[in-house]
Amino acid sequence: MIHWLVSWLFSEDLGRLFGYISFRAAGAAVTAFLLAILFGGRVIAWLRNLGVGERIDGTGSQKLEDLHAHKRGTPTMGGVFVVGAILVASALWLRFDGANRFSLPGIVLVGGFAAVGLWDDWVKLHDTGKRGISKRQKQGALTLIALLVGWWLAGPASLQAELGGPHLYVPFLKDFAFDLTWAWCLPFLALAALVLTGSANAVNLTDGLDGLATGCIVAASLAYAVIAYAVGRVDWAQYLLVPHVAGAGELTVMMAALLGGALGFLWFNAAPALVFMGDVGSLGLGGALGYAALVSRTELVLLVVGGVFVAETLSVILQVASFKLRGKRILRCAPLHHHFQFGGMPETRVVVRTWIVSALLALCSLALFKVR
Repeated sequence: MIHWLVSWLFSEDLGRLFGYISFRAAGAAVTAFLLAILFGGRVIAWLRNLGVGERIDGTGSQKLEDLHAHKRGTPTMGGVFVVGAILVASALWLRFDGANRFSLPGIVLVGGFAAVGLWDDWVKLHDTGKRGISKRQKQGALTLIALLVGWWLAGPASLQAELGGPHLYVPFLKDFAFDLTWAWCLPFLALAALVLTGSANAVNLTDGLDGLATGCIVAASLAYAVIAYAVGRVDWAQYLLVPHVAGAGELTVMMAALLGGALGFLWFNAAPALVFMGDVGSLGLGGALGYAALVSRTELVLLVVGGVFVAETLSVILQVASFKLRGKRILRCAPLHHHFQFGGMPETRVVVRTWIVSALLALCSLALFKVR
């Protein structure tokens, strides 16, 4: 939007400056950060007045509830202001013209996933007899939105139109890809639903300690800003031997907005947290990462970029499976960050060490681009 306004109101040279992805990405990051800082304190005070506080009951573990007793009543649903900051910054700095056809579905996805999270948070906090909406309702709503966005990418947005439609690429292999276009792109729609909802739910599971998920989002958004930029440029894609996706570079701006918004939220969410993001934040932010992977055709690389989120999710799956099949738990508590807490590691140490791992995984994901 800003690019169009500047081009219309001012000189052509100034409009050219605002057309550069790098310039608009910086603008989006700063805008999202400042909006989060500006409105964060006000939203926290508003949530506190509404009595929207964190619940620590119903976890099934008395030890976990004792460890988190000091968090009781801390305002939650802070994702309202961080997602709002990201959406506003994206709408201002993204381009929606020409080849930049992936901007609008990205905004729709993040807003839609955040709305599902808001619904879940509202039920959880205002109905003491429930822990939010049912799993079927939550997953069903997320899946419907993911399928809509997947159809949008495969159809109107013409993702990889030069190849006849989207393909799945495997790291390390430069001349091999799975065609996802057969049967009216049903394989791509299934992949879109898996990647988008899986990413959102993985971030949601990781959001259990002060600043944990937010710091990991910072590292992942940086990695995907670089990946989207590389895939969107013909020369970089040819040099790195990765598929070029026309228009994907615009997601660098959205990832920069995600970075700025996450840093702004971390301002309030760092230990001791003044606010928690709730499902409205974790589902929206997680969905944004999944969308960047889907458009840049790096769904498998997402497993490395979001390695922390993958580990947290697998820890829950393995814990539940082990208990149901063997009657024994393999971890002290799941997700994984609680396992370390139960082992006596201070919460802040768990968080900082996880940030370090997340940053290293982000660097490793970028290295995968050159290994062919």
